[in-house]
Amino acid sequence: MMDEYHKPVLIAEVINYLQQGKGGVYVDATFGGGGHTRALLEADPACTVIAYDWDECALQMNGVPLQELYPDRLQLVWGNFSRLRHHLKKLGIQKVDGILADFGTSQYQIHHQEGFSFRESSPLDMRMSKGHFEATAADVVNRSSEKELARILYEYGEERHAARIAREIIASRPLATTKELADVVIRAVPFGKSRIHPATKTFQALRMVVNQELENIHAFLLQVAHVVRSGGRLVCISFHSLEDRLVKHYLRDHQDEWETVTKRVVIASDEEMMENPSSRSAKLRCAQRR
Repeated sequence: MMDEYHKPVLIAEVINYLQQGKGGVYVDATFGGGGHTRALLEADPACTVIAYDWDECALQMNGVPLQELYPDRLQLVWGNFSRLRHHLKKLGIQKVDGILADFGTSQYQIHHQEGFSFRESSPLDMRMSKGHFEATAADVVNRSSEKELARILYEYGEERHAARIAREIIASRPLATTKELADVVIRAVPFGKSRIHPATKTFQALRMVVNQELENIHAFLLQVAHVVRSGGRLVCISFHSLEDRLVKHYLRDHQDEWETVTKRVVIASDEEMMENPSSRSAKLRCAQRR
């Protein structure tokens, strides 16, 4: 189930960059399928991991069984990493030895929860955690102006046909299902030679907006220096250029607090890319707290 939920990438690299000694306390800010957490626990029998996820399903499916294996070394936190300090304070923890954040989207959620996939018709929802957000993708699509829709698709989806798609959405509203939205995008941007579905970037953009993904990463990064001890590490894995840009600019602008360990982004090996195609877009950056 762990691999189905979100197959972890760059596991060996995460261990190499994050764990600098024995018996450390680490935060896995994006637990998901638990693959990275399991790897950290197995690599160092003396370490402790505090694992965050805002999806209760992930914690129940993957966290609880793992906690049964490591009852004294794994703590599960239902919450978003954007409130990192708040949750650590509630646990009575001031400093940790390292933090891992894998910003990749859960494949389990995309394929099993409402509104994420354009391949099946379902309510246009896209909330990764219904307990944390009220607005759905349908709300964004049906209430935004044409100008705002075009901006969202261009900025978050890097969709070059954003204006054309926005016009078609406005003309076709209201939209209630993923199929309806996908059909609208296809009318605006028909299938070309690319094997990528025309609605891919539109769905990506809406998902990022609904879940405030970039805003959460920004809030998370502003907190990490306060909780990582001197000499501790921060490891971030991004799958989208906007996510990686946030991490890159944060480290560049906070050189008084962090020393960059990876001068260039670390990518998956050819072998891993063949075994796990989603790892092809993964980019890892690591920095050490001064």
